[in-house]
Amino acid sequence: MKKGFCSAGLGQPERLSLISKLAEQDKQASKSLLCKLFGVMKSSYYYEVKPKLISLDTIKTKALIRQIFNDSKRSAGARSIVAILMNEHNIKLSRYRVGKLMAQMELKSCQLKTHKYKHADDVHKTYDNILTRNFSPNAPNQVWTGDVTYIRIKGGWCYLAVVLDLFARRVVGFSVSESPDSSLTTKALQMAYHTRLKPRGVLFHSDQGTHYTSKIFAGSVASCDGMTQSMSRRGNCWNNAPTERFFRSFKTEWMPKGGYENIAEAKSAIIDYIWGYYQTIRPHRFNDYLPPAEKEKRYFNQNLLSSVLN
Repeated sequence: MKKGFCSAGLGQPERLSLISKLAEQDKQASKSLLCKLFGVMKSSYYYEVKPKLISLDTIKTKALIRQIFNDSKRSAGARSIVAILMNEHNIKLSRYRVGKLMAQMELKSCQLKTHKYKHADDVHKTYDNILTRNFSPNAPNQVWTGDVTYIRIKGGWCYLAVVLDLFARRVVGFSVSESPDSSLTTKALQMAYHTRLKPRGVLFHSDQGTHYTSKIFAGSVASCDGMTQSMSRRGNCWNNAPTERFFRSFKTEWMPKGGYENIAEAKSAIIDYIWGYYQTIRPHRFNDYLPPAEKEKRYFNQNLLSSVLN
């Protein structure tokens, strides 16, 4: 009798099932012989019939992963969840392990495509590119970047302007309006300047949109102690990549595909994202997967400790 003679056309699960049935019908039957006849490894058979214990730790981990996934509005992927598990819960798992558990729970990151922002007005005064893609300052309040994007609402659009501190990619100022004008960008800049306690000598970098080249915005910059303006070349988004990346994260992770009902709902969602998720929970690759607020906190704690020791 040839090995596996009666297993032709049967898959591994069917062969294992058949062996189990035959062994159950004839208690004296040799399981080793049955496995040999069906061309199945004996270890595979015993693994199949052995009761699989449910790990309490795995159940808890799955529940935590689902909670993190839901808190991110179903946007967080395995990489982000790994970082949050480590940062917030001191649980160290590999990206592969988290991805496997997510697949078992049918959790799939849902991120939407981005849109281009259109500039409509004439250019006023432009400034040289002083930043030159040096996106890694060694302390907060050295380099801020600003940009404007549109947010879909029912029947039209509203606009979001942000100011980003490049040290930890932290949003330090923002404003929402029905118009992408200088008033919008000025409010975002003034919010940043005052909430950061009026730092001196900040370099502010933006694109050449008219909301940054206008006299109104230039006056707002002049009111900030020692602030200098820097601008990207026209049409070159890579010269302001960190801010563009923030907009992409918001739109793909948080904003519904159809946008918001009105500007009030959009503003509420933006506030929830910035203060409730992006600053304090969302891991950032640039920060070694720390949230922006945590990276800044560690910087200031380290400097405070150094000043005390010295």
